[in-house]
Amino acid sequence: MHKLRRYIMSSFTMLFFSIFLPLYIIASVIFLIKMAHVTSVVQLSVAELTKLYLFMLPDLLFYTLPITFFIAAILSLYKFSTDNEMIVFFALGIKPNFLLRIFLLPATLLSLLLFFNSIILFPHAKTLSKNFLLYKKSEAKFNLSSSEFGHNFGGWLLYIGKENSDGSYGDVVLFHKDKKEELFITAKQAEIINKNGVLKMKLSDGEGNNYTVDTMSEMIFEEMYINDVMRMYLYKYQDPISYWLDPFERDDKIKHLLKYTLFSLFPLLTLFLILSIGITHDRHQKGFVYLYLFITILLYFGLGNVLHKAFSFYVTPLFIFLWLMGSYGIYHKKILTRF
Repeated sequence: MHKLRRYIMSSFTMLFFSIFLPLYIIASVIFLIKMAHVTSVVQLSVAELTKLYLFMLPDLLFYTLPITFFIAAILSLYKFSTDNEMIVFFALGIKPNFLLRIFLLPATLLSLLLFFNSIILFPHAKTLSKNFLLYKKSEAKFNLSSSEFGHNFGGWLLYIGKENSDGSYGDVVLFHKDKKEELFITAKQAEIINKNGVLKMKLSDGEGNNYTVDTMSEMIFEEMYINDVMRMYLYKYQDPISYWLDPFERDDKIKHLLKYTLFSLFPLLTLFLILSIGITHDRHQKGFVYLYLFITILLYFGLGNVLHKAFSFYVTPLFIFLWLMGSYGIYHKKILTRF
């Protein structure tokens, strides 16, 4: 029995990695395509794109791993069926429940990994990814162009006469107005300094004018600094429990949590269907395996997404119960009554 278990798991493992790598590459390519609209707004270096890709890893693995497990398990059993090895297994007294127990352990471990990924890693990575993009977008707001109106620096209206080759700006004009006073500053040269999200504008060789209802003042300066903190509303992350039970997004977060829980259980909830689809009579069922495989994946994840808005603590257990009963009914009729 030990050698048979090892033989089946060896075939399953080879198929698992041969299917996982293409699926993972396809998912990564889709991610890079989705990043195209981000790079049209902000500039990302190779290192920054790599960092953003690492933030998306939990999301990529969450969908590729369970689908890979399901496909690899079915195709490994289907291979035994087409090679007539499955007939030998049953002739030697091997029961279908023995095959079920073989896949139970990796399915359980994978479901636990998916739970950890979705509940612990995903919130942290999602928050880092959102904050990183917010920072880059806020930074991109200060990609200034000369001879164009509409630029702002904090509460100041900003106009730039020219751009210098060293990255500085020339003939700069700033204007600020509130209820009590108006400020008007001109400078021959300006430089934007960005340090950890704190912007500082260094002005050189200029003059400033201050107007109020009663007074008017003027000053001439050689060097002036105007500070402004980027107004970024960053997402705060404390721990997974606080993330999922956020009172401001409580209902939405709970629905997502239930959806991720259902998707994490996919390897365990499809064990009966793995044997029902994978164990075939090659002469009568040839060619239907791939169709059943595709329908099962589409049905499970499709229903999960369609019912997403309606998910509640009652709908999720009901879906799990009905899925298990239906898949066990197929398993009993197709496998247990024959073998």
